[in-house]
Amino acid sequence: MSLSFVLAGGGTAGHVNPLLSTALALRERGGAVRAVGTSEGLEADLVPEAGVELSTIVRVPFPRRPDMDMLRFPVRYRRAVAQATEILGKAGADAVIGFGGYASTPVYRAAKALGVPVVVHEQNAKPGLANRYGARFAEAVALTFDSTPLAARAGVTQTVGLPLRPAIADLARTRARGADAPRLRAAERFGLDPGLPTLLVTGGSLGALHLNDVLTSGLPAIRRAGVQILHLTGRGKDGAVRAALREAGGYGRYRVVDYLLRGMEEAYAAADLVLCRSGAGTVAELCALGLPGFFVPLPIGNGEQERNAADVVAAGGAALVRDRDFDLTAFERDVLPLVGDAARLEAMAAASRGLGHVDAAERLADLAVRIGGEKG
Repeated sequence: MSLSFVLAGGGTAGHVNPLLSTALALRERGGAVRAVGTSEGLEADLVPEAGVELSTIVRVPFPRRPDMDMLRFPVRYRRAVAQATEILGKAGADAVIGFGGYASTPVYRAAKALGVPVVVHEQNAKPGLANRYGARFAEAVALTFDSTPLAARAGVTQTVGLPLRPAIADLARTRARGADAPRLRAAERFGLDPGLPTLLVTGGSLGALHLNDVLTSGLPAIRRAGVQILHLTGRGKDGAVRAALREAGGYGRYRVVDYLLRGMEEAYAAADLVLCRSGAGTVAELCALGLPGFFVPLPIGNGEQERNAADVVAAGGAALVRDRDFDLTAFERDVLPLVGDAARLEAMAAASRGLGHVDAAERLADLAVRIGGEKG
């Protein structure tokens, strides 16, 4: 008899993609899967597109200051828990897997009331409120990073890594075999020389204006160094970079792309070093791929991006400069020489790969199957 799993989470692609990768792994094990999210998050589009059934509950952010939202919170939260309870009942859930975010807390609460076992997956090095709550009674807590200060109060805790998009996991396995084909295909797609060391610059789908500004101010130095660049500027942010290139007289080894809706694995395949932010997904992907990173953490939030990178930086697989310290001087001093330092990049790649988890989706699915099966 197949087991039934309800996966809760969403909001950003960084939360939805691990959920979907885990759903696929569960299906491969014969499990029935359903996702729970909100209608406002990216899961509203991404989950149905992936062929996974989505049930939505009201979005109930925890109020952080005394205002009208705090007065409305108890009623809205009870409504969300009631909706989650109905979803779990109809699904006949054998286990819940929560990935954090607004949808997870009501689902955790409903699961506890119904006696449905909970598996918490925490992707960040600094856990969020929802997963800290779920860990109090979870049968298992699965971590992306060894250093994350979260543990199941009475259950098991283990590091499984971050469930990767299948295309990224496939590339990681191919790179581990030493195959050159992905790099050659990527070079052809982006118009790069596969024989030259390549710096990939990316700020994710929205881009990172600060990184873009430093790169454009560094065009003379890039030209002098002869470094090959693949710059993913962020959706709609390529115009300023292209204009700066024209004003600088052009540079044939500099390729500009605004955003890759699909095919990020090809950008990774072309790269020898990645200059980027340090969201949990990016850090996990680079480690799985054995790619050296030069991280400039996003300087907002609660400092989770710097913490996400801490393990791989300590291991020697990446370098890090805080956003306020990343300027043209840092770029010329620290980044450009590194692109051409094959020996150091090779050592960094080995250290990064040593922390990678290519099979995180499978490991998380196996954990959930064991927990759900014990219930039955």
